[in-house]
Amino acid sequence: MNKSMLYKLGRTASQIPLWLYVIVSVYPLFWMVSYSLKNNDEIFVTNPFGPPTQFRFENYVNAWTQFNIPRYIWNSLIVSLIATTIILLLALMFSFAVARMRWRFRSQARLYMIIGMFMPLQVILIPLAILVRDLHLTNTYWALIIPYIAMGLPFSTMVFYGFLTGIPKEIEEAACMDGASIYRLFLQVILPLTQPAIATVAIFQFLNNWNEFTLAYILISDENMKTLPLGLQFFQGSYSTDWGSMGAVMTIASLPMVVIYLLLSEQVERAMSVGSAVKG
Repeated sequence: MNKSMLYKLGRTASQIPLWLYVIVSVYPLFWMVSYSLKNNDEIFVTNPFGPPTQFRFENYVNAWTQFNIPRYIWNSLIVSLIATTIILLLALMFSFAVARMRWRFRSQARLYMIIGMFMPLQVILIPLAILVRDLHLTNTYWALIIPYIAMGLPFSTMVFYGFLTGIPKEIEEAACMDGASIYRLFLQVILPLTQPAIATVAIFQFLNNWNEFTLAYILISDENMKTLPLGLQFFQGSYSTDWGSMGAVMTIASLPMVVIYLLLSEQVERAMSVGSAVKG
């Protein structure tokens, strides 16, 4: 056996774990889509793991027409978009002030923000519910948006802080020598350089906000204000459940995150190597 054959065999053997990982990762998505195109008999008895023998697209029609899916999606979209946008804006400005500016108590402010990452949600549920009630925010979008912002800021600021500290100071010094103000420096120099980190944080925070269930369950009781994860629990009937339509709902609920990742995946990949790229 020559060296080229040994090289090909070694290369093929090294790829086997990667292909196994791909199969393990992709199969749940395949199973969910197949689940959404079957009836109850196929799901539980005749064909639980394989592709559907007959594509039942009526499951998607039933999910969209018989349940309040459009309203749930709209509510989740509004809450997730507004909360994620405000998180990005506040976290980026705070991280820039802490990482690139010198002011009193900046280290204490950063430590205070990081402490929020270690605050269990269960500890603040009751005080938060009382506060939302006293502020007359119950069954409104802001009842979820404000807590989502508070929970998303600590992690986002940590990511942006680590990213900003990797940007050479010479870039800022050159901009200041050209007469750039602090606002122009932030908007025209720092902001373009942080686009990969912004994309990464945006995907992470949007995913968390889109899938969040506990706070929505506690703070929202109005049917017209429920988000998609909260509405999913009501698809299961007391005596029988159309599991195919429920699978269609889960597939529809997953589409926004798939689309967002496909649109921003290049930015996320750049975020992994942007530190060395900027320094170079």
